[in-house]
Amino acid sequence: MTSVADRTKLFHALHQSGPLALPNAWDVASALIVEAAGAKAVATTSAGVAWSLGAPDGDALDRELAIGLIARIARAVRVPVSADIESGFGEDAAQVGDTARAVVEAGASGVNIEDGHGAGLREVGDQQERLAAARAAAPDLFINARTDVFLRGIGEPEGRLQLAIDRARAYLEAGASGIFVPGVTDLASVEELARAIDAPLNVLAGPGAPAVHELGTAGAARISVGTALASAAYAVAKKAAEELLVKGTYDSTSDGLGYGELNALFGN
Repeated sequence: MTSVADRTKLFHALHQSGPLALPNAWDVASALIVEAAGAKAVATTSAGVAWSLGAPDGDALDRELAIGLIARIARAVRVPVSADIESGFGEDAAQVGDTARAVVEAGASGVNIEDGHGAGLREVGDQQERLAAARAAAPDLFINARTDVFLRGIGEPEGRLQLAIDRARAYLEAGASGIFVPGVTDLASVEELARAIDAPLNVLAGPGAPAVHELGTAGAARISVGTALASAAYAVAKKAAEELLVKGTYDSTSDGLGYGELNALFGN
């Protein structure tokens, strides 16, 4: 297995040769499936991770549980791992720095750190301090700074693009490596964001969004799908459970991966 330093260097480089498509995983099995499918890196989904560990999404998950899962995924796969750490699992900047340091020690090459807070967004200066603390604690880590301007519908619609750009530039000044703007997939807006932000741009895609190559042509360096894979997997579990309990039949599980195929992913 290559070193964490080597994988981190590779992860940075992958943002320059994109678009980098990242199907988000939430546990070791899903990470191994994503890797086996050909993903060049594995990114976690904070919501999926929280659900798998018994907590709701939204800064409610215990940091030690999250770090423990990151470490298990990083040990299991050969490709770089990027961990979604919500807003940093810390009340203040120093604690966010502690989280970033722990993530690196766990074997991850990147993190997502979001600016959502309560019903709105953190003050720009506060978020800059948190990002700067993460950078100081983890000099080589790919820090993907997420702004939730569009996701949370902050401000008037006509002003959101500029607000996201302003926040992105402030976060880059604080040490971010890339910018994540979920809630935007129309190609004109992606193009404008990519032109205005001097760093790799990450967008969140899903059903109805342009294809990966279209988003890449518009300037997106990284395309992820957030909770989509976890939600789809849980939908199958719900449908199969209801079928078993209501109808007493089992057809919903007919397309499941075989025991041998799944078990083989874990090696000996």
